[in-house]
Amino acid sequence: MNSVINAAFPVFALILTGYIAARRRVLSDQASQHLNSYVVWLALPALLFHAMATVSWEELNQIPFILASTGGMLATFFIFMIWQRRRFSLPDNSVASLSASYSNAGYMGLPLCMLAYGQAGIIPVIITMILTACVLFALSIVCLETGLKKHGTVWTSLRHTGVALAKNPLIVSPVAGMALSGLGIALPAPLAELTRLLGSSASPCALVTIGLFLAQTRSIRPHPALGAVLFMKMLFLPAATAFLAFIVFDMPPVQREAAVLLAALPIGTGPFMLATMYQRDTQLVSQSIFISTVLSVISVSVLLAWFQG
Repeated sequence: MNSVINAAFPVFALILTGYIAARRRVLSDQASQHLNSYVVWLALPALLFHAMATVSWEELNQIPFILASTGGMLATFFIFMIWQRRRFSLPDNSVASLSASYSNAGYMGLPLCMLAYGQAGIIPVIITMILTACVLFALSIVCLETGLKKHGTVWTSLRHTGVALAKNPLIVSPVAGMALSGLGIALPAPLAELTRLLGSSASPCALVTIGLFLAQTRSIRPHPALGAVLFMKMLFLPAATAFLAFIVFDMPPVQREAAVLLAALPIGTGPFMLATMYQRDTQLVSQSIFISTVLSVISVSVLLAWFQG
C-alpha cells in the first residue's frame, strides 16, 4: 500500500493543486494555455531529448511492448469508429475514436511510471508517446482531413500529416536524442545539465496544467456518446492491452505492467486540441477527459496495488 501511495498520491495531488489554484483564482484562465505551451515546447521536449540521448539503442528495442501497445490502441480506435459510425460524421467520429484510445502518457504516465518503476519506467512511456503521436494522432488527422476534404486526396492528407508530425517538438526531441545515442555522441556536460534541469519541471507543470484544464470544464448535460467513450477507454483499452502484454507477447514484467498502466490512464488533452484546431464539437472530449481523470484515481490505484502487491 505504501508503494501505491508513494506513486499515485503525488500525481493526483498535483492535479488537485492546479484545480484548486484555478477555482480560487490564484491562477487565471490563461495560465492553463501558457503553462501547457511551456510544457509542450520547452520542458517535455528537454526531458525526452535528455532521456533518449542517455540510453542505448538496445534499451529501445522493445518490439513486444510496441506491438502490445499499438495493438490495443488500434483495436480500440477502429472498434469504436465502427460501433459509432451512425452517430457521428467521419470527422467527428475520428475525434471521438481518438478520445477512446488516447492515454495521457506524457502528462500523467511519465511521473507515474518514474515513481513506480524508477528509470526503467521512462522508456515505455516515451515509446508510448511516440506511438500515440505517430500512429493514433496521425490516423485521426488523416480521417479528419479526408472527411472535411481540406487537402484533397488521402495521399495529400498523409503528406500534410507527415509534415505536421515532423514539426512536432514531442516527436523531434526524442528522435534527435536517439540520433545522438546511435552515433555514440555523449551530451556535453553543460547541455546535459540544462536539459536535465528544464526537463525536471515537465512533470509537475504538466500535472498542474491538467488541474487547471479540469477546473475550466463546465458542468453541462452529458453527451450521448460519453458512456461509450469511457467504456472503451477505461475498460476495453486496458483489457485488450493486458491480453496482448500478458498472454500473446513475452516481455519483462516492468514493460508488461507499464503497458497496461499506461493504457488505463485517463484521456489526454490531445483530442481536445485536435477538436479545437478543426473546429469540431468539444463537449464530448472535454467531458470524457474530466470524468476519465476522476475515475483514474481508482483504476490507477487498483492497478498499482495489484502490480506492486
